[in-house]
Amino acid sequence: MAIPERYARYYLENAPSLVWLLVVNSLAILVGVRFYVETMPEVPTFLWPLYADSPMALALVTASLLTLLPNLGNRLSDAPQNLPLAYLHTFAFVWLVKFGIWTFVGLNLGFSSYFGPPWDPNAVWDYWGIIVTHLAFVAEAFLIPHYGRTTRGALVAALAVALASDVLDYGFGFHPPLRYEPGLLLPLATITLSVISVFAAARVFERLEPV
Repeated sequence: MAIPERYARYYLENAPSLVWLLVVNSLAILVGVRFYVETMPEVPTFLWPLYADSPMALALVTASLLTLLPNLGNRLSDAPQNLPLAYLHTFAFVWLVKFGIWTFVGLNLGFSSYFGPPWDPNAVWDYWGIIVTHLAFVAEAFLIPHYGRTTRGALVAALAVALASDVLDYGFGFHPPLRYEPGLLLPLATITLSVISVFAAARVFERLEPV
């Protein structure tokens, strides 16, 4: 695992640090929704969870972290485990990894549309701020395997939904708002990230023991 166990235990076994992480994620969800909200009326309501990719990733990990509240004071290894939680933790990991890296790829494929002079505060946020915050998604994702488990069904479901999201994004034009036309390279990169994210989940998660 990319995150050493001692750091995972520090952030996830102690009430102040866990609550701090939950608050930061909740605020980030609001920031993310604000980015999408202007274009949401153009998207069918039932597709919003697949359209607002980054806020959904944060919502999933927030829900995943909330399951640790009853476990405070105990070791992460004592966290509750069951089949619905295995699906939740798997989806949270896959969405965080996929869209954390996707943002880095997407902004750099349209580098000239986002990168600006360092003396322009908007330009600094539009490139560096967005990339740094989204790469933090990946770091947070690797906290989850310290307390979560997965199953083959959860991995298959995550891959199926991720690929369905890709079809909606680029087959039907529901991709996140961009300052450039995605062309062919970004859709191919996105599909690749769907596969890589699920593969990473399969490698880093332990399997849920059958009851």
